[in-house]
This record gives sequence, structure tokens and C-alpha cells, in this order.
Amino acid sequence: MAVLELRVYPDDVLRDPTEKVTRFDDAFRQLVEDMRETMKANKGVGLAAPQVGVPLCLLVMEWKEQAFVMANPRIVDEEGAVLGEEGCLSFPDIYENVSRPERVRIFYQDEFGNEKEISAEDYLARVCCHEIDHLNGRLMIDHLSPIKRAFIKKKMQKRRKED
Repeated sequence: MAVLELRVYPDDVLRDPTEKVTRFDDAFRQLVEDMRETMKANKGVGLAAPQVGVPLCLLVMEWKEQAFVMANPRIVDEEGAVLGEEGCLSFPDIYENVSRPERVRIFYQDEFGNEKEISAEDYLARVCCHEIDHLNGRLMIDHLSPIKRAFIKKKMQKRRKED
């Protein structure tokens, strides 16, 4: 297993479209394990493939002793809306209140290509939506007001210049 390099905003790869996962082979499962290792090493609860520079429709999550691998996830139903604090490994040390669905139902494939379904609520629904957004080139800041978004963009660009 390897810890992969995290891509941090304003890295363009975070906005790139992802490709559908079609091969569920050993190389794919190795990527899944590397993503899990990367997520844990960075104390995350979710990680999408674009965040490590891989343009695949793939995410990993771990919450309350449950681990998930979701390839090609699709939200097929959502209910309610709740405002809650979010952070993102691609926006280190930035936390903002974001509105997300309270409950979601998602169809996806696991690391072997088996079709699965999950109904998630509350925090798990939030994490699912956040990570699926990454697969569609949407970022946490896209849910903020233009003023907050501009402030965070400037802060991240400044940080990038300093690094």
C-alpha cells in the first residue's frame, strides 16, 4: 500500500470530469487500498479519486467502523436539507457550513463490480454527497456564497504561492 499525493485547490484536476470505472481488476483494487491508506493518513472520512489525481468515478469512505468503496455512484433519491460544518482534504484547515440532503439513496458498484445500494442519513449522507460532488467536478466552495467562495479562493491561492 502507498500513501498517494493529495491534490489541493486550486489544482485543476479537482474540476476535471471523471471516467466510469469499467475494470475491476487487481490494479483497481490496489488503487482502492492506496486511497484508503491516503484517507486514513490524512485523517479523512472520505476521499474521491480526483483528490489523488486519478480521473475515475471512484470514492472510498469510512465512518463508524463501516468502510465503503463506491465506483460509479449515483444518487437516485434525496430528502430534506440540513446545514452542517464540512471540511475537505483538498481545502486543508478550512471548515464551512454547507447545506446537504438529510437522507440519500445511492446505487453504486463495489471494488469487485457488484451492484450495491445504500440508504444513508445525517452525517453519512453528507459525506456521500460531498465525495460524489468531487466526482462531478464540484467542490465544497461551490455551495457557499460568492463572498465566502472568493475569500477561500484567495486564501488557498496565497497558500499555494507560499508553498
